[in-house]
Amino acid sequence: MAEQRVTVQVGSRQLRLSNLDKQLYPGFSKALVIDYYTRIAPVLLPHLAGRPVTFIRFPEGGTGPSFFEKDVSRHAPDWLPTAALPSSGSRGNGEIIHYPLLTDLPALVWAANLAALELHVPQWTLRRDGTRASPDRLVFDLDPGPGTSIVECCRIAERLREILLADGLTPVPKTSGSKGLQLYCGVRTRTPERTSAYAKALAEQLAGETPQLVTAKMAKALRTGRVLIDWSQNNPAKTTVAPYSLRGRARPTVSTPVTWAEVRDCRHAEDLVFTADEVLDRVAESGDLFAGLAGTRAALPAR
Repeated sequence: MAEQRVTVQVGSRQLRLSNLDKQLYPGFSKALVIDYYTRIAPVLLPHLAGRPVTFIRFPEGGTGPSFFEKDVSRHAPDWLPTAALPSSGSRGNGEIIHYPLLTDLPALVWAANLAALELHVPQWTLRRDGTRASPDRLVFDLDPGPGTSIVECCRIAERLREILLADGLTPVPKTSGSKGLQLYCGVRTRTPERTSAYAKALAEQLAGETPQLVTAKMAKALRTGRVLIDWSQNNPAKTTVAPYSLRGRARPTVSTPVTWAEVRDCRHAEDLVFTADEVLDRVAESGDLFAGLAGTRAALPAR
């Protein structure tokens, strides 16, 4: 079948969209994915601002094959801003990667048209000269192992919150949109490695206190019946799913900011599962629960 294309005006840009009827989730077409990202843009874009974005693209839908995309230099429109940064991580060889910067609605719609369902960002922003600044966010990714769920993650999150508050930080929770829960804090530090070291110390503290419930190690053999506190996503080379991003799942679930009351009251896994339509309703009613994060930045304490 010939690929269906339509030209639309998005802000000051004309975009060619394709295959809008394609079902990326059951009963949820690419057109609805684009509609979601269009409507959530006012609260999503501030959390992408100044951060190079990594896509996870799902051309056949949320349960189909997927692939990471960092470098968009081969197919990005000439109006899309990008960040030219050296590759990093264990496989980094110093080559230059042109990361997309999603600064406005046309850029977000362009990404959604690529079936970039998931948008992942680092815990740092770019300086004006295009280089990497020190981290401004601290993140704990609470990942439930076999036999546990987000319910157990919530109990661990409550314990982490007490420690973080005592250390002068202000944790803000959000669901991963998949199985777990994530805690963020706004921080100030001049040393990029400090956030990983601090997060690791807290993860190991909780694992030491309750080894039957918590692990700070990635090994799958240690995960059953425990919640992994993944501190490693504070590594400047790593990224975490952005708030309000869709996830590649069987349903159009979203990484959703939640209140501490919702964390405290969670007793069933479905209590903290939110789909695109539900998130739009939540934002219409309560605004952006993640908006205050930047205003709570505090010096990262020593540990």
